[in-house]
Amino acid sequence: MVKVNRERLIRQFVELVQIDSHSREERQMADKVIGILQPLGFDIHEDDTGAKVGGNTGNLICRLQGDPVLPTLLFTCHLDTVHPGRGIKPQLLEDRVTSDGTTILGADDKAGVAGLIEMVRVLQEQKLPHGNIVLVLTVCEEVGLLGSRQLNGDLIKDADYGFAFDSNGPIGRIVTKGPSQARVEVVVHGKTAHAGVNPEAGISAIKLASQAISRMKLGRIDAETTANIGMINGGVATNIVPERVEIVAEARSLVQSKLDAQTEHMKATFEQTAREAGGRAEVKIISMYPAFGHADEDPVVQIARRAAESIGVEPVTESSGGGSDANVFNGLGVPTVNLAIGYENIHTVDEYILLDDLEKACQLMVAVTQQVRKKA
Repeated sequence: MVKVNRERLIRQFVELVQIDSHSREERQMADKVIGILQPLGFDIHEDDTGAKVGGNTGNLICRLQGDPVLPTLLFTCHLDTVHPGRGIKPQLLEDRVTSDGTTILGADDKAGVAGLIEMVRVLQEQKLPHGNIVLVLTVCEEVGLLGSRQLNGDLIKDADYGFAFDSNGPIGRIVTKGPSQARVEVVVHGKTAHAGVNPEAGISAIKLASQAISRMKLGRIDAETTANIGMINGGVATNIVPERVEIVAEARSLVQSKLDAQTEHMKATFEQTAREAGGRAEVKIISMYPAFGHADEDPVVQIARRAAESIGVEPVTESSGGGSDANVFNGLGVPTVNLAIGYENIHTVDEYILLDDLEKACQLMVAVTQQVRKKA
């Protein structure tokens, strides 16, 4: 069984969650991590993502040399948190860490960051064999995977397998499939008129949008595909027939052809409905990130399964309806799975993580490095 320093891990986690690091404001968190990893022998490169996404910090690509005969492993977590995440006061209880109820805790994903730091300390202190290790600590994950989407793939092209530690569920859950996502941005144009004097002369853009949405297939489309209207904004006053309304929607699918069909359906419905009433719809479809899928027999999955079994945890492979940095790394050519880290009630003030899960997740990280086979 892999041994980690439980108390040191908990202290590191509690320290990290007290560092403010909302998306686009990860500077202090990144500096803290750099200060920890450099003395452990890491070569650290910070890319220019911060400038590209309006933030103050880039992605950190941290490299530790190992046995070149063994595969190069990429581990990834993100540095940012959601709101409300300023002034977090972690409460260390007998069996868990919580927030004080006024903020999130930030276990998503600082439990992963703390675990990776402890993983490296364990590897070095116990002189455990390992290949080259690449830690990719991304920014702006919580606002659309902006950090990983800006990453230059050449910086990680040497990685043989990737492991994201950023999934909910019990330790041992392995996300092997994730959907692609498309963002659908729509502007519906009508015609303005006075709503009380001559409404007949106007064409309500809000009415056109609502009619289009009512004709649309939304929600759960099938076992692999979903769609949602997320935001609607339009109109200026109750006495004016609105001539413009903006809609932001999304669609996701594990199958690209199904995603294409759904977004085309949404586009065509908006355009046709507006045209029939004398209005007009402008629709833009933006690819956000690709889908990924691994079979249970694929090497990256087998490594994760063996690692879980080696620490006494039953591995379970699952498909997810959500996106993560794992989607992006797969798209960049690194076979990557997303592993559960045990946090609960994330993105709420009720967020917590069990101390046993924090320790078990770190044990799993160490075990992954020990379950690779020598390169052919």
